[in-house]
Amino acid sequence: MKEQKLVLTIAKQIAESPLKGWFIHSSEASCSVNCISFLQYMSACLYDSEHGYYRGGPIRVGKKGDFYTSSSIGRVLGEILGGYFAAYAKAAGKPLKLIEWGAGIGRLSAQITASGRSRYKAWDSIMSTILVEDHPLHVRAALEAFEEVGGNESAPLLSTSNEAWGSDWLKQPAIVLANELLDAFPVHRVQMANGKLVELGVAWDAVQGFYEVFMPLTDVRISGWLERDCVQLREGQRTEVHAGAVDFLKRLGSAMTEGMLVIIDYGHESEEYTAEHRMLGTLMCYWQHQASDSPYVRVGEQDITSHLPFTFIRRSAEEHGWRTVSYCTQKQFLMENGVLELLQNHQSTDPFSETARMNRAVRQLLLSDEMSETFKVLVLEKKNPDTEKGVSL
Repeated sequence: MKEQKLVLTIAKQIAESPLKGWFIHSSEASCSVNCISFLQYMSACLYDSEHGYYRGGPIRVGKKGDFYTSSSIGRVLGEILGGYFAAYAKAAGKPLKLIEWGAGIGRLSAQITASGRSRYKAWDSIMSTILVEDHPLHVRAALEAFEEVGGNESAPLLSTSNEAWGSDWLKQPAIVLANELLDAFPVHRVQMANGKLVELGVAWDAVQGFYEVFMPLTDVRISGWLERDCVQLREGQRTEVHAGAVDFLKRLGSAMTEGMLVIIDYGHESEEYTAEHRMLGTLMCYWQHQASDSPYVRVGEQDITSHLPFTFIRRSAEEHGWRTVSYCTQKQFLMENGVLELLQNHQSTDPFSETARMNRAVRQLLLSDEMSETFKVLVLEKKNPDTEKGVSL
């Protein structure tokens, strides 16, 4: 029922759209039809206020959801980030907001809080946690995650994204954590067709349902971005352009006065992102832990995501007032910040003991090709415009 309502909502948007796309008919004649950009389609599927994937329905993360995140693999990432943020708080020497944007079920921030508290006695007095999350069931799960690490004393402030943008939190010194957030922001899909860069649009009819068409570029920034990052698509090759991520970085950069943004996500530099073996781009969908490349089924009921083009993200961030502090693989970040210290010798034969679980999680994060090398950590800084001073770690 929910899927059908969202299908009708998007179909109506297409019918009323002023945009036109074209496709090649079986007779080789070119047909023009109403359409919307794929970015608009993806935005509706994921973020429609009533029926979007990230706005309602069951919990999306974990065993009962559609995908796992790094915090699902033990508490290793939370332990390391807790130490990293504790060092930042000590260097800052003043109260900070820790804002996890797109916090999901809150497990990572709860783990960070537990780790930070164990490493820095003043953690509770200097660090206040805010979880920005729009899914009602995720919010409830986040509260339960924090209860497990400290009861009501550690309860975070909960906020929707609209409330967060309207608050004054970002005008205060802050750490913003974006863990697997930007990969779910709406993207343009573009393709080189007959030597010309075109955009992929989405049309609809009652027989075919949603289907792809070609359309002119809908964002004047697209060609400039690709040229800036030295991206040259092969004939027939597709790729994603992460305009939604740029808009987020720009808005956050304008709102924040001082602090840092930590982006943890899977992705590549531009050369690898558009390599020859990626002729169809990186767009993927996830439903009940099954992957597919079909975004036009299970509308509003499956995740739609794409790898981050980190060359694009880093350069776009710098254009909007951010300074790159560090950029490395997740494996390198963990190694540089003490992950090996979490490994412990033990004689227990219980594979579910805390020590055994921790050792397994460390090995999985360091040795898994997907988690250790594909995942990257990008740390950006915003200096106080009045003092022009940042915090050094």
